[in-house]
Amino acid sequence: MLLFVTNDNIIFETKSFLKTKFEMKDMGVAEVILGLKLTRSTEGISISESHYIEKLIEKFGFKNSRVAKTPYDPSVALYKNESGVLVSQLKYSQVIGSLGYLANCTRPDIAFSVSKLSRYTCCPNRTHWEDLDRVFRYLKETIFLDLHYGNYPPVLEGYSDVSWIAKNSVSYGCTDYLFTFGGGAVAWKSTKQTVLSRSTLEAELCALDTT
Repeated sequence: MLLFVTNDNIIFETKSFLKTKFEMKDMGVAEVILGLKLTRSTEGISISESHYIEKLIEKFGFKNSRVAKTPYDPSVALYKNESGVLVSQLKYSQVIGSLGYLANCTRPDIAFSVSKLSRYTCCPNRTHWEDLDRVFRYLKETIFLDLHYGNYPPVLEGYSDVSWIAKNSVSYGCTDYLFTFGGGAVAWKSTKQTVLSRSTLEAELCALDTT
């Protein structure tokens, strides 16, 4: 059980009450919970998974890859039926699943890239794998990034956007949204839209409706 409070007296009272109900062990100030690393300071609290990123880089063999400044190269076109040398579907799926967990927990900056690349798990080829490599190269460069919650006003803010490129006058857009509370991200998502859009306006309205 993890307690978040603003007063030490509340912690003491809560622990005392719980101890009267069942046996419990006081673990002290939390440092790691459910794989998430917590760092406290006078400026607030930060949540990161740098240790998890290091394990993934080692596990999937990206240790010697050079770093990258961005997680995705928009100039590279990806297609399901693109000809090329196929790669292991099992390993590709494992990498996508691991990156998906990271993107959902603490790294909204790779959510778009992971969502985009997850569409090709049925038949990945060398181009898709090279784009996965770029995500890891970006993570190596930004392994220090975390989610920070400081002494900002408790205001909920939301942002929504869409990427849409017309192909034969119609195309599926990609909805992206992010919500922050107190200056820190609390919810985000990047996903392919389920309806066809004929213009940027239609895609934007669909994104707003699903946010």
